[in-house]
Amino acid sequence: MSTPQTKATPQARHLKACEAVVRYAAPIMRRPVDPAAMSREDRLIARAKKALVRRLACSNVSINGPDTLRDFLILELADEAREVFYVAFLDSHNRVISFELMFVGTLAQTSVYPREVLRRALELNAAAVIFAHNHPSGSLEPSQEDQNLTNVLVRALTLVDIRVLDHFIVAGALRPLSFAERGLL
Repeated sequence: MSTPQTKATPQARHLKACEAVVRYAAPIMRRPVDPAAMSREDRLIARAKKALVRRLACSNVSINGPDTLRDFLILELADEAREVFYVAFLDSHNRVISFELMFVGTLAQTSVYPREVLRRALELNAAAVIFAHNHPSGSLEPSQEDQNLTNVLVRALTLVDIRVLDHFIVAGALRPLSFAERGLL
């Protein structure tokens, strides 16, 4: 005896994707800071970050250009003491499906595995991606390794028709560098 399969609504699929983000990113999430040990201003900033992440990852925010993400990326990545690599997964209308911390490195480098980025993009049924990582050193200039990694990721994702729209470098409160604007994509 088989039961009729019901087709999941777009909203149900979206909620499922948001739930999967939490499980996927859990092993590398930052350790929460005790709110009692934070100043009032820091608690306010932490709440604002949570609201921005929630809006970005679980709403119909459409990425129309580099400026759409810049302020968010500064808030999210500027204070990181280690190099981190994030990916924004987008649908075919450039709406954010998920924004995820994929890799955490050391002070000067992060190991990024294209296979894992590709696997996650396929899991989320992403049509496009935007990469972002920070330079704790404060330098906005992309290294040769940054450019090589971007090229490898572009080639890997292109094989399965996933577009790479941009790659940002965040260095403190400076305006994040966009590979697309620099002509590096």
